[in-house]
Amino acid sequence: MFVLASLTFGLMKVIPGDPFMSEKAVPPEVKAKLFAQYGLDKPILEQYGIYLNNILHGNLGVSMKLQNQEVTKVISDSFKYSLRLGLVSIVVSVIVGVSLGMLAALKHRKLLDNVAMVVAVIGISVPSFVLASFMQYAFGVKLMWLPVAGLDGPLTYIMPVLALSALSIAFIARLTRSSMLEVLSADYIKTARAKGLTAGTILRRHVLRNGILPVVTYIGPLAANVITGSVVIESIFGISGLGKVFVQVITNRDYPMIMGITLFYGIILMVARFATDISYGFIDPRIKLRSRKEG
Repeated sequence: MFVLASLTFGLMKVIPGDPFMSEKAVPPEVKAKLFAQYGLDKPILEQYGIYLNNILHGNLGVSMKLQNQEVTKVISDSFKYSLRLGLVSIVVSVIVGVSLGMLAALKHRKLLDNVAMVVAVIGISVPSFVLASFMQYAFGVKLMWLPVAGLDGPLTYIMPVLALSALSIAFIARLTRSSMLEVLSADYIKTARAKGLTAGTILRRHVLRNGILPVVTYIGPLAANVITGSVVIESIFGISGLGKVFVQVITNRDYPMIMGITLFYGIILMVARFATDISYGFIDPRIKLRSRKEG
């Protein structure tokens, strides 16, 4: 987090221009007062020290563009939309992706395998903004089955979730298929069959547990990326999530907002990866957490 905070601060100072350069009507004396108000007139090292001290005290600063709103409040107000959309997208991605991958592995080189892989290739090949625009036109404008914007009810989730989940569903399906094919060909699976275990028992106790670990590894960064907001999807469907706000503050060179959202994203990513590592021990009993002394 220290490295991330330092790099973000440095990049903000390297980028040409300043937060008030687009406001041509502002007189020089007013701009000077704004610089003094936000501490931009101080030496770089002093600004850096103040910035780190504020972070240590949980103070991410005040936005320079959004009517002096606190960064933490802007993040909390916009993150709730990204969180709701992201959680639904993750659940859909895992359920559909793992199901397709399992079907493809169990029906290897058969029709279901081919169909599942064709769906996966389409999901990887078609960009999310193309899929989102197509669904808006087809199901929102022409057929008028679904609302084209917002996130206010159950129906409004369908198109954004599908557009946001398409790539992850395809990737999880391919990952699950390849992992489970490897597990199905292992010697202990042949031994389990020889002992007379049913196909369902083998699938539940051995194949699924061992084959799902690569998917769990992928879910960590996926959760961080999806939960913190998809810029494209939120912009197309008019959702005021964190991704859409991030684009706006970058365009406006709103230093406190850019650095605050970047740090927030870093925290989410670290928590997601930590939770992924911990979940290994629950999924696979062979993996245990232990200290160096025990090792």
